[in-house]
Amino acid sequence: MPQQESRTRTGERREQILEAALRLFAQHGMAHVSTRQIAQAVGISQPSLYAHFRTAHEISAELCLRAFDRLGQVSRAVLAEPGTPAEHFRRLGQAYVRFGLDHPDMYRMAFMIEGNEQTATLVREAKDPIAAVGEGAFDMLRGVIAAMLKADPATVELEAQSVWASVHGLTSLLIARPAFPWVERDRLIAHHLDTICARFA
Repeated sequence: MPQQESRTRTGERREQILEAALRLFAQHGMAHVSTRQIAQAVGISQPSLYAHFRTAHEISAELCLRAFDRLGQVSRAVLAEPGTPAEHFRRLGQAYVRFGLDHPDMYRMAFMIEGNEQTATLVREAKDPIAAVGEGAFDMLRGVIAAMLKADPATVELEAQSVWASVHGLTSLLIARPAFPWVERDRLIAHHLDTICARFA
């Protein structure tokens, strides 16, 4: 029992560190947050934090993996429902935007905050698991676009990247500029996705 309690406390402390880091990274950017600041936000010493994470990069990597994993779960659930490729695309797009709006800090972490040079190097060399998980999430969009277009792989890739950039743009604007006098949000999202779908009709 004492060992189980110790593991429970360790897991809780780890979650506290990740929650505090997510808030700080979203507010200030990864490059401007130190392990000392994260430890202070949790109310522990820096050496205590190192018992769970060795570096701020390790914390940011864990947060990115969680964000992509959560988005992947949502996307797989959408694609498991029956529907045409166009219906799947609309649902997938709606789920993507909703994920960003429901979890803005997590979305910023995955898609809106520049990583450090260590992260960039690992991703370029395809050694970071973040690259694999993120690619898996993008694969689902790529598959839906392929089913809608029935085109060659190069065209599918071009369209998939363009569509992602477009939907990301809407999502990031809704997160970053909540005070803008947007039209009714669901109507705007539906119109945006319908406009994209019309290109493939």
